[in-house]
Amino acid sequence: MPTTSPAAGGSFWFTTGDPGPRRIPAAGRCRVDVAVIGGGFTGLWSAIALLDADPTLRVAVLEAERVGWGASGRNGGFCAASLTHGLANGLLHFPDEIDILEREGLDNLAGLVAFVRSEGFDCELEETGTLDVATEPHHVDELLEHVELANRHGNPLRFLDRDEIQAEVPSPRFLAGVRAGGDRTVMVNPARLAWGLAAAVERRGGTVFEGSRVTGVRRRAGGVDLVVDGGGVVEASEVIVGTSAYSGWLRRLVPQFVPVYDYVLTTEPLTPAQRASIGWRGREGLGDAGKQFHYFRLTADDRVLWGGYDAIYHPGNRVVPAHDRRPATFATLERNFLATFPMLAGIRFTHRWGGAIDTTTRFHVTFGEALGGRVHYALGYTGLGVGSSRWAAGILRDKVLALDSPRLRLRFVRSRPFPIPPEPVRTPAVELMRRAVIDADRNEGRPGLFLRAMDALGIGFDS
Repeated sequence: MPTTSPAAGGSFWFTTGDPGPRRIPAAGRCRVDVAVIGGGFTGLWSAIALLDADPTLRVAVLEAERVGWGASGRNGGFCAASLTHGLANGLLHFPDEIDILEREGLDNLAGLVAFVRSEGFDCELEETGTLDVATEPHHVDELLEHVELANRHGNPLRFLDRDEIQAEVPSPRFLAGVRAGGDRTVMVNPARLAWGLAAAVERRGGTVFEGSRVTGVRRRAGGVDLVVDGGGVVEASEVIVGTSAYSGWLRRLVPQFVPVYDYVLTTEPLTPAQRASIGWRGREGLGDAGKQFHYFRLTADDRVLWGGYDAIYHPGNRVVPAHDRRPATFATLERNFLATFPMLAGIRFTHRWGGAIDTTTRFHVTFGEALGGRVHYALGYTGLGVGSSRWAAGILRDKVLALDSPRLRLRFVRSRPFPIPPEPVRTPAVELMRRAVIDADRNEGRPGLFLRAMDALGIGFDS
């Protein structure tokens, strides 16, 4: 039977360490300069960025459950430099800014690694880089085109032919691959990263409240009052919202994103013989090149984490604990895992879980304000929030403390993605897009008329 954790829908990561005693909830009435809603990566990095810029600020983080409970503790632990959900997507939307955004992303990832080391907490960080693998013949040509494009923009990727990828990871499904270095992607234990960030907030004088769900937001003269479950009120001059796929509570944000559920398995730890049978000596993060793709990696104790493929939207933007488990998807993931690694037949899967990804029609983080500019938000990471949330936190800091920051003038920051229609149109629209993506995979990656029309409008769908 799968191991479950009440902390985060059965996420393996929440079994890998001690988050410490539960922090107290916000109660009574308190006053702060900046209230941060959400104790995940966006919120925690924002609090750190604010306090590093001005240590005199009174900053409080309000987390509805426990630190890292949402997407920050449920993902695969791939921490990438990309801010734009890949070079091609960035070129599609921001060709004039792509080189700036690529540099910003690389600097951000280097800064994240340096921060973890300087703070001295263990989040199992490994600078392994990645291998993208072709599992269908048409993927090989797509990977070659990707390498050529990346090299033109100063990203030195390396193409691996069939013999070379088989020497790295001898799966019968792998036809070719592309290697990217550790300056582009590192592996982390995301729950441990979240716990370490929360402790870093507190060392800087910030306060982290757990069990403090915000149930009301009221504008007042000079600021905002946040009503917390249980009756507490937090008076703040400015508010940062970092609740990502769990942002349906703030109606203003609903048109900006779709919460799409992603599901993950982890195996039991591999035996030495099993470990040797799959090679993978570089411990890179892997992903296949399909539009419906899997991502997979090794954990610190040599389990295989295997996720992705299905992207499930539940009508009405519903994000609830009941959706953390989807037996049909878990069965699909197990079947695809064993097709990729038949040498691991008979292995047990000890953890199965799901979580919601916040995606926009541009596939990358978007920013905005509400309540007369007193409330600032970032959401829409589309699966790349582990790394890009730190960069987004810097933007949110600048919106509070440094309105003359040149980064705030980037079109990437100022523009908004095409809004997503409300229900009852939203559900059939998302399902139509999902089916079109599946059909493209079955048609050797060639998009049909619907996807081509959406691309022409700058609208898409991705897991």
